[in-house]
Amino acid sequence: MAMKRKFLSVAVSAVMLNLIAPSQILAQGQAARTEIEEVVIVGRIQTSAAEVMMEREESSVVADFVDITAISRVGDSNVATALRRLPGVTLVEDKYVFVRGLGERYSSSLLNGAQIPSPDLTRNVIPLDIFPTSIIRSIAVQKGYSADMPAAFSGGLIDIRTTSIPDDLQYSFEIGTSYNTESGGNSLSYNGGGDDWLGTDDGTRGLSPTLASAVDLYNGSLTPSNILSVVNASEPASAFTPFSGAQAINRELATLINRDIDVVDSSRDPNLNLDANVGNRFFFDNGMELGFLAAGSYGRTTNSRESTDRSVGDPDNIFSETDETTQTVNLTGNLNLGWAWFDEHNIETTSLLLRNTDDEAYIRNFYTSSRPFSGGTGFRNYGTRYEQRELRLNQIYGSHTLGFTTRDILNFDSLDWLTDLELNWYVSDATSDTDIPNESTVSYQTTIDVAGNVTAQNIRAGSNSARFRFTDLEDEVESSGFDLMLPIFLDRAEIELSGGYEYARKARTYRQYEFGMGPTDAAIAAGFSGLPSTILSDSNLEDPANGFIFGISGTNVDSYLAAIDNSSAYGEIDMTLDETWRVTAGVRWEDYKQLGIPWNPLAYNGCQISCDPNDILDSLFVDDDYYPSLAFTYMRPNFWAETFQFRLGYSETLVRPDLREITPSSFFDPLTGAIITGNSDVQPATVKNYDLRAEWFFDNGDNFTVSLFYKDLDDPIDLFEAGAFEEATRAEIQNGESAEVTGIEFEFLKDLYDFGAIFDGFFLQGNLALVDTELVAGPNADSPTNPVRELAGASDALNLQLGWDDSVGRHSATMTYNVHGERLFFAGRNGAPDAFEQPFNSLDLTYFFYPSDNWIIRLRAQNLLDEEVTVERLGVEVFNEKPGTSVSLNIKWQY
Repeated sequence: MAMKRKFLSVAVSAVMLNLIAPSQILAQGQAARTEIEEVVIVGRIQTSAAEVMMEREESSVVADFVDITAISRVGDSNVATALRRLPGVTLVEDKYVFVRGLGERYSSSLLNGAQIPSPDLTRNVIPLDIFPTSIIRSIAVQKGYSADMPAAFSGGLIDIRTTSIPDDLQYSFEIGTSYNTESGGNSLSYNGGGDDWLGTDDGTRGLSPTLASAVDLYNGSLTPSNILSVVNASEPASAFTPFSGAQAINRELATLINRDIDVVDSSRDPNLNLDANVGNRFFFDNGMELGFLAAGSYGRTTNSRESTDRSVGDPDNIFSETDETTQTVNLTGNLNLGWAWFDEHNIETTSLLLRNTDDEAYIRNFYTSSRPFSGGTGFRNYGTRYEQRELRLNQIYGSHTLGFTTRDILNFDSLDWLTDLELNWYVSDATSDTDIPNESTVSYQTTIDVAGNVTAQNIRAGSNSARFRFTDLEDEVESSGFDLMLPIFLDRAEIELSGGYEYARKARTYRQYEFGMGPTDAAIAAGFSGLPSTILSDSNLEDPANGFIFGISGTNVDSYLAAIDNSSAYGEIDMTLDETWRVTAGVRWEDYKQLGIPWNPLAYNGCQISCDPNDILDSLFVDDDYYPSLAFTYMRPNFWAETFQFRLGYSETLVRPDLREITPSSFFDPLTGAIITGNSDVQPATVKNYDLRAEWFFDNGDNFTVSLFYKDLDDPIDLFEAGAFEEATRAEIQNGESAEVTGIEFEFLKDLYDFGAIFDGFFLQGNLALVDTELVAGPNADSPTNPVRELAGASDALNLQLGWDDSVGRHSATMTYNVHGERLFFAGRNGAPDAFEQPFNSLDLTYFFYPSDNWIIRLRAQNLLDEEVTVERLGVEVFNEKPGTSVSLNIKWQY
């Protein structure tokens, strides 16, 4: 609670600063630098902010924008971290975006206006950390709904705009490195493949073709008894194989798994980042333009972290401690080609490859209620996980205007009323793959001393002492659409009529195999104390005296198939009267179909998907409805500022369950650490959105904004904890009864020169969001501790940026501060307390040196306060992670 009060006191101070700013500017009158041309624009963020504010000012609904100049100013490396600078936007796990207190399921993401697939194994949403800022032109976060956007909208819609073709020749090259205080010295690693530096496995970890053939041969069961049955069914009676022969085959199959997975200390390579691009535009006498942009980037980083999980009931005896090292490779390539003619027609293509690979190695010591820390015994897991995520995208889009030149060539002079009719269209094809070959976990029993040091270890007895999982996800989205816009100019009014159609089709295949092996005799297992590769050597596995057994683990219900088919159309009218009143009204129709079914690829003797047609029908969701939107804007010049706008908005939208959540299968959620059970009865949540915003824009670049919002949700979709065994956590997807979100946002940009010449070159920018949420669990929840509670992940948020640019444009610096308030991490049941993530105070500093027009040197420090990520239950710290302080250096040459 003390942290909450501290956060609110800082927040109130920021509000007062915002409220004071306009009155101070008014007092200074027109003596301030009001002409933009007279401002010495060495402050690159101020130039950028002016352009972004223009787009926001012209938007018909409440929206926020950030462009690459502002992103580069603070040094954010990916879209997710860049978005947390915007008002009301927070991050969870550094990848999932929460907008206005609503979780990732309540927000949608587009790339250049098109839907894209997700490489996330458990969510339909896109983890935005996979998009490097090097490919970004700007990002729009639309907080007020408009009919030209998908109806799956509540918190906000994020449109990522990629870099476009330059106006003239440009090329650049950048190199950088970084260091983290938690990652100094040695790191954990294991023997991988020869292509790991490229972020792709060379087959070292892959499923052996011989083992895959054996799975087919033995009909998905590798038990000795099944092997014996299959072998003897194909042999004459005189050649029958004895049971010991089937056991030998079983042990031999175990040797086909890659077991070179010893997690050991090793030296690390320095972090490295490379980025290069080249582009040009060619102009011809006939008004035609051709252009291209090619870019590529490569990044390799190694980060080590320590984390602790504790039981709230007995935190000193039931806990886990994890040392983990992740080597990350990011590889990006993009190519843009474009054609334009007289600024009235243009066609552009975008081809994009994103590869993001995390190679994890960890050692986890943990203690349970059956083997508590005080008993002097516990468990240890050695684990590896190689996750390769890849997005491949091809888009073609165009814009065509019936302007003067086009009408003249087509001899359409009689169609003056169609002047400036505009057609925009796109076609997009994108595929996302996630491949996790040979994810391994080897479990040991340990003996510890009073200080907790492991004095002895041996592999646990059982057929799943060592587990090896192979996971493959393919997600493909094909989409296309068009918009028509016709402006009509009257004496006192401007009217824009628009409408369009969009079609999107999505198919997802998720396949998972898991194998297990281990000695079944506890006495024999007690003698195996070495590292995994030694214990699981070919000689040990094949020796019948050791009693090793190998097989397929689990019930194989983690695999699933899913598809979405969505057709939509909209119509909208946007009218401005006397340059003072603006009304935008529209309606969207969507015909939506969603199917998600469990799939057992090892059901050789039965149905791989359910044989019961009712199960298929239960997994099918169909929705056909209309979604209205209404926005009102009042514009008045010289009301506290040169430009003032007051906005009101209302809309009705919905939130649909994820693809996997409508299947009855269970899956592990790495975000919450819980086993999640789907629910075919879950229904979409309906949302009514109310927005109010007042904006003041000053000619010298300053601005101030206040926004109020309210959201009323029926049948909100959320996770509710369910019963589980021992320390395991289970949750299920359910519809709550209702939910409400109420909030206020403040945003400002202030040139500090107005406070005296000593502050010349300084500016202050920031935003504050205060959010209040309430969820009524309703009858579907299983005995929640708090039937009325907050929405998970919702929190207040504060961002501040203090920037400086010297008078000659050689130096610039920005200090950024970001903090989120206490937020619900996981809701308890049966009296167990809720878990709350504590505020994280992030203080970063970025410095730029421009020795010439061609060279840029950037130095950045992150998490200067060395904050830790913590989660508490009833004041007990149940989770702690140390991200450390990072320092990076980048050098760029550009033309």
